[in-house]
Amino acid sequence: MFYKETIFQYTQAGKIPKDWRCVEINQVCEVRRGASPRPINDPKYFSEYGRGWVRIADVTASYKYLRKTSQYLSKLGESKSVKVNPGDLIMSICATIGKPIIVDMEACIHDGFVVFRNLSKEVDVEFLFYMLQKNESKFANMRQTGTQGNLNTYLVGKTPIPLPPFEEQRAIAKVLGVVDSVIAKTDEVIGKTERLKKGLMQTLLTRGIGHKEFRETEIGKIPKTWKVVKIKDIAEINKESVDPSKKMPDKTFLYVDIDSVEEETGKIRNPKRILGKEAPSRARRVIHVSDVIMSTVRPYLRAFAIVPKELDNQICSTGFAVLSCKNNIIPYFLLSVLFSDKTIIQCNRMMVGGQYPALNQSQVAEIKIPLPPLYEQQKIADTILAVDRKLEFERSEKARLERIKQSLMDLLLTGKIRIRVD
Repeated sequence: MFYKETIFQYTQAGKIPKDWRCVEINQVCEVRRGASPRPINDPKYFSEYGRGWVRIADVTASYKYLRKTSQYLSKLGESKSVKVNPGDLIMSICATIGKPIIVDMEACIHDGFVVFRNLSKEVDVEFLFYMLQKNESKFANMRQTGTQGNLNTYLVGKTPIPLPPFEEQRAIAKVLGVVDSVIAKTDEVIGKTERLKKGLMQTLLTRGIGHKEFRETEIGKIPKTWKVVKIKDIAEINKESVDPSKKMPDKTFLYVDIDSVEEETGKIRNPKRILGKEAPSRARRVIHVSDVIMSTVRPYLRAFAIVPKELDNQICSTGFAVLSCKNNIIPYFLLSVLFSDKTIIQCNRMMVGGQYPALNQSQVAEIKIPLPPLYEQQKIADTILAVDRKLEFERSEKARLERIKQSLMDLLLTGKIRIRVD
């Protein structure tokens, strides 16, 4: 079925098989930009039903096919937009650029999208979807300067792509579609597990395990035997600082900045190795194993994590509050409480600043949290941790599948590996 190609030609689309063509997108379809009713926030343009109003959040929340939107247009709104129908291929061209998706519902697109209409009979829509997906970073680099950056229909239409024979296009799309279907199922499992975790946290952090008596407190109803404490009662905050450019200018260290922490997962990914004398001015907070680090800049994004042993005695940004737990709280329980909506609500009330709203150390110290006995903290933490391990496994599996898909795209969409079509 598969074989390695040996005869190539050089084209504007790169090195492709001799029997493939290189075409500009506008040679095989019409590229049309969407349109928006104005003013966009006028309620007369919206309805509770009708054609979906496609926004980038709907696209990023979907996988390959768009089957639902969070908003719908009224008939008047539809008349001032661009309609798309099941089977149409669209792509984002503003802010988040180059994300394609196949529409599987009646909808409308605004001017942050283009639709690829009147496809030539020699082009398979799913093949074109994968070709656009492969070129996502290329489209992003083509953005025009502006507040958000954007593309126009001319730039999209003039983009060269390789075009195999039609039956081979379908075969390529079928192979990639099989991988996509497995990724989509994994995504569903992740979504269900995330909802399970959210529900568990809501129950365990407000009702505990096996309690029948409750009391009202300043942070809501909690079990009668629990306490309400402040962060400063259960943790030391930013207890150790250092200037690596002075203390260890010729040594390297691992640096955790805000970008190193995955939002809402509690995981630190890809800390940067930096030479002391080249340390940024914010590299000051010393972290130790089991410390909980809490982003104080836009804390509602939930960039919180527990420091693993491999990052013991390393350094994080002053954009974090480093919480070193005292003997009355378990680190993982504290992390779970920080993730809770009630903690985020408190943070939102305290934040100061416009473009970069943040908390200071004294505000972090005053955040109130529920405090069960240690044995119950451990039970709650173990329950949530079990779900987190399931999530970590599924996310790792999805990442593995995405790497496989990327490798297949690199081979199949360039013709390095061909599919024999009878």
